[in-house]
Amino acid sequence: MAARAGVPTESTIRDWDDADPSGQTYRRVLFVDSDLTEVDNHGGVFEECTFRGVRFNASTHTDAAFVNCTFVRCSLFDATFTRCKFVGSFFDQCTYSLMKVSGGDWSFSGLPGADLKGAEFTGVKFREADLSGVRAPKAVLRDLDLSGALLQKSDLSGADLRGSDLSTLDPLTVTLRDARIDVTQAMVVAAGLGLDVRP
Repeated sequence: MAARAGVPTESTIRDWDDADPSGQTYRRVLFVDSDLTEVDNHGGVFEECTFRGVRFNASTHTDAAFVNCTFVRCSLFDATFTRCKFVGSFFDQCTYSLMKVSGGDWSFSGLPGADLKGAEFTGVKFREADLSGVRAPKAVLRDLDLSGALLQKSDLSGADLRGSDLSTLDPLTVTLRDARIDVTQAMVVAAGLGLDVRP
């Protein structure tokens, strides 16, 4: 997928090791090749920042905000995000294995073509997010607000989608084989296929 041009940054931080962003605010900062492995971030705020080659492996983030940020070739292996805000942020060529996201607002974010196999998202708001072409076989995608989200050509085979809003999902352009859905969602998918659903 083509990379989105990030917001121009005004300062650069390299090798930001042993950092503690808790309670701090960073605006228009470029972070390059930093190791944030096992960082415990409570309430750190990043606005219009760019993360390039940053390792978030096994880090935890609670009530933090990454607003209109750009992530390029970052590793989010086993990272945990709880009630975090990623509104308007964009991800390009990142890895997400074992990433866990609980709650929070990812509206207007972009993860086109992301490989989300093995990732877990529960109770997350993804309104009007770009999830086109995502590969999420066997991922946990439960209780998500996907209203207005782009899901074209995404692979959700074997994913647990129960409780998520599938109103904008086009079952003709999305791979859903063996995906788990509830009865209400089944009616939405059937209607999307043009079936006349009646009691």
